[in-house]
Amino acid sequence: MITYNSENVKFPNIKRRETTAWIRRVAATYGKKVGEVGYLFCDDEKILEVNREFLQHDYYTDIITFDYCEDDTLNGDIVISLDTVRSNAQQLGKDYDEELHRVIIHGILHLCGQNDKGPGEREQMEAAEDKALAIR
Repeated sequence: MITYNSENVKFPNIKRRETTAWIRRVAATYGKKVGEVGYLFCDDEKILEVNREFLQHDYYTDIITFDYCEDDTLNGDIVISLDTVRSNAQQLGKDYDEELHRVIIHGILHLCGQNDKGPGEREQMEAAEDKALAIR
């Protein structure tokens, strides 16, 4: 089950059923099924609070993914700052809706085992995001 909640922000204009079906399709391309995944859409202050409390990071970010996966079942919590998604979209000259969906699937890709911190991993993650967005 995938749940969607918001805190301190207006809930984003996403179609929950379509988004859930898309997430399931993307997970299946990695041989994974979706278990319990919770999205929290929030503002910059909330994600900074989460980053400080759980990761001891003192900076804003667009997404934090907590991985509770078991075997081939995706379980996790995904926190997304809509403030940062919006500012990133503006800085990159991208459509807000496209950037939001890129970040939504970015968290799922992390749960599927994709990383973006090591050498060459960012490029692999971006390619995986592009592939996922193409089947949306």
